[in-house]
Amino acid sequence: MSSVLEPATLGPPSTPSRAPVARNVAVDAYRGIVMLLMMAEVLQFSRVAQAFPGNWFWRVLAYNQTHVEWAGCSLHDLIQPSFSFLVGVALPYSLTSRLAKGGTFWKLLAHALWRAFLLAALGIFLRSMDHTQTYFTMEDTLTQIGFGYPFLFLLGFRPPRWAWAALGVVLTGYWLAWALYPVAGPNFDWQSVGVTAAWHAQHNYTGFAAHWNKNYNLGNAFDQWFLNLFPRETPFVYNEGGYLTLSFIPTLGTMILGLIAGRWLRAAAPKTPMKQLLVAGAVGLAAGLLFHYTHICPVVKRIWTPSWTLFSGGACFLWLAGFSWVIEIKRYKAWAFPLVVIGMNSIAAYCIAHFLEEFILSTFRIHLGPHFFQFLGAGLEPLLLGAAVLSCYCLVLFWMYRRKLFLKI
Repeated sequence: MSSVLEPATLGPPSTPSRAPVARNVAVDAYRGIVMLLMMAEVLQFSRVAQAFPGNWFWRVLAYNQTHVEWAGCSLHDLIQPSFSFLVGVALPYSLTSRLAKGGTFWKLLAHALWRAFLLAALGIFLRSMDHTQTYFTMEDTLTQIGFGYPFLFLLGFRPPRWAWAALGVVLTGYWLAWALYPVAGPNFDWQSVGVTAAWHAQHNYTGFAAHWNKNYNLGNAFDQWFLNLFPRETPFVYNEGGYLTLSFIPTLGTMILGLIAGRWLRAAAPKTPMKQLLVAGAVGLAAGLLFHYTHICPVVKRIWTPSWTLFSGGACFLWLAGFSWVIEIKRYKAWAFPLVVIGMNSIAAYCIAHFLEEFILSTFRIHLGPHFFQFLGAGLEPLLLGAAVLSCYCLVLFWMYRRKLFLKI
């Protein structure tokens, strides 16, 4: 009997397995902790740390709930790469499931293109909520994933060596393009692109690494052209955080790393490829740090440098290895149930964090009064209020889980 997805008729020489798909609880739990960290921004550790100056505990928590100014990494900086990485991890499972249900390459391709469009559109929609018109910005997590997803999908139908080759081409080509773009001259007015003299002196680079300085680089030059093609409230000159549209290219590299990890997991099932995950994690971290400290390419999340792809990708491999060891090898699964509830509804969690915060806060003010959460002092009020909001998020997700309501794109 001929296959529904014969290479001769569809083109792709490598088709994902049609074997039954067993849900990987470790992947769901990892996705759950990522979404929980994103939603936990409402805990406002930075405000608590300001209320208790000199307290190292709150200072450490605050640092890891904010993005670093430029080079480096905090726990908060690993949320977006983890989310992107897990898109790649999930792809082999998704393709196998859809093929088992009778899907064909062309139907799946159409779905992938539609999904990419919806992700990009949803990202733009959420970023427009505080504006007077559609705010066309392309650096949002969902938009970045949407731009790269069709390419990732196609790699899912190619042999594994294609993923490695694509990763090399993406990172090397992107690095070379930035390296060839001229650096700012000695008399450049940095304030014209939103960089103060103090910030420039502390964070911007000299020498070869200056190709990756904030708001004077290839990515910002592209956005000054591309983003001004759309109707805007004011002309685009720079992004205050330094974020860029073109970051979707190295973000695709992060998703490819996830695809590689997902294939390892599927191929080794029911065992866990711990050695491969750990080695990949260590190599990724070491390579990223090597490029950073040799000034070949600094590790900067905000512009998603190729070295950041390697460094954060290494961290993602280690996170995945850790969850896999505890849940799949040691079989400690019960503790992860709350994370699985969140992780299985990641898009819903993302939207809830954007849509419900103000509604819940206003409800608390109306029914509990404006000072209810000061019962442990004004300094801890942001934390207690945030914990109440976060609890509401989790209750909504648990309600959806119990009723098998999963928001999928």
